[in-house]
This record gives sequence, C-alpha cells and structure tokens, in this order.
Amino acid sequence: MKSRPLAIVLAALALLALMFAAACGGSGAPASQPMPESGKAVPAMPPDGRPPEAGGDTSETETQARATAGNEEPQAEATRRDTSAEQISTFALDVDTASYGYSKRALNEGRLPEAGQVRPEEFVNSFKQDYAEPKDDGFTVHMDGARTPGNGTALLRVGLQTRGASAESRRPANLTFVVDVSGSMDEPGRLDLVREALHKLVDQLGPGDHVSLVAFSDQADVVLSMTPATDKAGLHAAVERLAIQESTNLEAGLTSGYAVAAAGFRPVAVNRVILLSDGLANTGDTTWQGILDRVADAAGKKITLLCVGVGRDYGDELMEQLADNGDGAAVYVSSVDDARKVFVEQLATNLDLRARDAKAQVVFNPSVVESYRLIGYENRQIAAEDFRDDGKDGGEIGPGHSVTALYEVRLRGGASGQLATATVRWQDPDTRDPSEAARSLEAGDLAASPWEGPTPRFQVDVVAAGFAEYLRTGEGIAGAEPDDLAAHATRLAASTEDAAVTELAGLIERAASLR
Repeated sequence: MKSRPLAIVLAALALLALMFAAACGGSGAPASQPMPESGKAVPAMPPDGRPPEAGGDTSETETQARATAGNEEPQAEATRRDTSAEQISTFALDVDTASYGYSKRALNEGRLPEAGQVRPEEFVNSFKQDYAEPKDDGFTVHMDGARTPGNGTALLRVGLQTRGASAESRRPANLTFVVDVSGSMDEPGRLDLVREALHKLVDQLGPGDHVSLVAFSDQADVVLSMTPATDKAGLHAAVERLAIQESTNLEAGLTSGYAVAAAGFRPVAVNRVILLSDGLANTGDTTWQGILDRVADAAGKKITLLCVGVGRDYGDELMEQLADNGDGAAVYVSSVDDARKVFVEQLATNLDLRARDAKAQVVFNPSVVESYRLIGYENRQIAAEDFRDDGKDGGEIGPGHSVTALYEVRLRGGASGQLATATVRWQDPDTRDPSEAARSLEAGDLAASPWEGPTPRFQVDVVAAGFAEYLRTGEGIAGAEPDDLAAHATRLAASTEDAAVTELAGLIERAASLR
C-alpha cells in the first residue's frame, strides 16, 4: 500500500489546480470560443471586425460588445444560407395578404399581433407594385436591389407580374360560398360583414356566372344549389337567410361545399370554393391536413379555394394552411371597405386564374454573394429539385397579381459580375402546359442605398418587410432599422400619394407606442 500516500498527494494537487482555474475564470477573462464542425476554435473578433492586438487586454465593455455582436439578428441568421453549400432558393408563389389585414386590425384595436401571425411576404404583397405587365398570359420577371452602406449587405427584390383583366373580360365563374354561421360568428364584424361582402359580390357577377351557398355550424346545410347569377333577387334572399347557429364544424362545411362545387363543375369556367369564416374550428376534424384529405378528390378537378377571414379572434394558422395547401389564397376583411376591395375592386384578380402551381427559383452566384436569406415565405419554401416537377404544388395566381420576394444578401468584398438569376415556372390553367420566364441582375446594377436611387415602390417594400420583421422579432433588416421606418413611410406616402402607405406609417407609429 506504499502508493496510497502518493495518490493522496496527486489528488490534493489536482484540487488546487481546479481552485486556481476557477479563480482565474472569475476574473473577467473571456470564455472559450465555440467549436465549429472543423474542430478549430474560432478566434474572438471585436465589433469592428479587426483582430485584437497581440498581448492586448480585453475590457469588460469590449467583452459585452462582442457578446452583442455575436448575437445580432439571431432569428434572421437561422434562415441565412451560405452559397458555398446552397446557392439555390426555391419557393411556391404566394398572394396571401391575410397576415397584414389581421395585423392592421389588431394594431387599430390597440394591441400587437402575435408574432406567429406575422408573415413578411404578406405585408409586402399587400401594396401596389411598379412592375411592367407581360403581353401574354404569363409573367414578367423584375429584379432590382440596393446596397446597404457600411456593412457589406444588399437588399434584392424579385418581382413577378401577370397581365391584368377587367371584370367584363374575365372568364365565367362557378362560385360556391361556404359560410361559417357558428356561435362565434355572432360577434359584430363577422356574419354581418360576411353578408355585406356577399351582397356586394352578387351585384358584381355577370350573366355567365353561377353561385351556390353552403352554411355550416355543427353540420353543413346547402342553402342554395348552383344558381345563375342573373337571379340576383334569389341570391340576395339566400344571403339574408344566413343565421347564427351552434358550433364550428369547418370540416363538414368544406366537404359539403366541395361536393356541391364538383357536382356543378363547368370546364369552361373558373370553379372556386370561397370559405368565409373566423377559422375557429372546434367540431369534426380541426386540422388542415384532415380537412383537405376529405376534399382531395373534388379539389383535384381544378377547383381552387379562396379563404376570407373575419373576426377579432381569428384562426390564422388553419385558414393560411388551408389556402396554401388547397390551391388557393387567404385574405382578411375587417370592414366594409375591405370587403369592397376584395369583392369589387379586385374581383377579376380574386376569381380568375392566369397560372397554376407557380414557383420561383433564385440562383445566386457564389463568387459575388457570400450568403443570403429570404425574408418570409417560410411556409412556402420547397426543394430545388421540385422546381421543375410539375406534380409538386405551387401557387395559383390571378390576373393583375404581383408577387414580391425580398432577399438580404451578404456580398463578397470587391466582387463584380452577375449577382443572381430569378426564374418563374407555371402551368397554363386549362392545358397544364408548363412555361418559364427568367431575368438576371448584375452587382453593378445595385443602387448605392435603399433610400436613394431605388423606385418609391421598392422603398415601400423595404419598409413593409422591415415593419413585419420588427413585429415578429423586434429586429430590423439591412438598411431599415425600426426607428426609421415610420419616417420613411411618411416620406413615401407623400411621393406615392398612396393612402395605403399613409396608413402604413400610422401603423408603424402605433406599434412603437405599444411596445
């Protein structure tokens, strides 16, 4: 047992070493750096990006600054892609605007929208654009961008536009309205607003249109079978018969609605189911997957879906997923003016179709772009290999629709040449024949600043996206810090003479006062 005293001595020395290390760790020395996949330690860098001088001491203030710099835009960084590994970004087109509509209502009522209900692409796509229209029934592709001075980043805008159409020139429509008459719809601004919206729509319909009406609460009831729009008196009377009942079986309502739509299907017409609900399903299958599974056969007959949301308490996720996965779009109405916009001013856009299963793909040049992130579209991103797989679902786009996507990109120092190429692929609504259009952007075409050089509409898009990011993360985007957004919106409201931009400026100020 002669080794026992030696073991005791070694243990005592080890304990003293641990105590000494702990004492040094509490002296304010910086913690060890995280280890990347390579296994090599990452050297600490100060906020200005320059390496520390050899042998220099690190103050507590500098240590805190490093910690802050290392955590800039943590949520944004999670969606950033390095072009050395992933230079292609692919997503299904989306013309939903419900997120912005509902956020407007929340802010006007003196409350912030829930972060999960804020989708930047729906904020941006709520505003007018300045893209040229194509001469045919396809898309024009627009690309522009601006550098953000001082930090090596830039904002890239990809804009897609279809040719417009008047209400008189649109194709005839077979419309099946599926109306929620559950108890939750009794609140002012729900069923009464739905009735008002339907009356406005009936007045806009032409002689080639047909309408059916399904009401649902705990079960579904066919209020009106497919009827020519020329019977306006009968249609208005059916709308007035809508009355509040009990629980919300949205599954039963959509199942019945799609069955009615399928039975009255006309190949020469646009066949669409229009769901009007607060989305608060509580009876039957309440999942979008289960509901869409029940209507899959009918929906496969080229029957598209428009989800119109109403109500202060709103089932945003259910309505958005039904629209995104049911060949449709989602909008939100909170006033008679909103209803007029959806069912009168944008009638042709919301009822007719220019493209089915439309997708966009942006290929970045890794010699110019170090990394990128798509702002929004988290629910619409698809695999690169699915871009030309016409069996994969995309977005349904109507006439006169614009779709905008914003990317924040990090540029390589001094790099020049082609920055990115954007391609849109879609199918003809009738023949399903695929087509594509594309455009590229050179690094030299980037404006020097987001606020000097780009068109006013580009700047409005940046403000709208920055506002959405502020609401959902508390962070800004490059060149659009939250404190500056209201001032930019106010300036742009004057230059565009757009009431919607004036409203945006007021909403930004209101949101700031609520935080």
